[in-house]
Amino acid sequence: MSGVEYPEMRAEVIEAVRALSDLEHQRRVWVRRELPHPDYHDDFALNLNVLYDDTSVLEDPAAAIGDVLRDDREARALAPLRDSLEDLLAKHPHLTDEQYLDTPEWPTVLATAAAALAVLTRPDEA
Repeated sequence: MSGVEYPEMRAEVIEAVRALSDLEHQRRVWVRRELPHPDYHDDFALNLNVLYDDTSVLEDPAAAIGDVLRDDREARALAPLRDSLEDLLAKHPHLTDEQYLDTPEWPTVLATAAAALAVLTRPDEA
């Protein structure tokens, strides 16, 4: 993944955004705990941790350009996801993963994550 100083962190960001965009994955892994292998772990809190605490990419997407994000287009694509997550957590600060999936705000999280994922995974431009 060209254009970033920390490609491993970028990969973690992309996987967190991918998890937030995939309702079937969320129901299968987060709720039913059907894991692809015994050491696998994924849930809503883990993905928030990656995006906020581990990489700070949602705290200030523009500051992540060059480190984890390739360009301003990626930073701008993450802003709606950040806004949808912050709206969700402001209204529902302490729910289980299953309860989050049933909130009226969850479709917006899914949609903003899918839009961000499309930008993050676009082919490198020449």
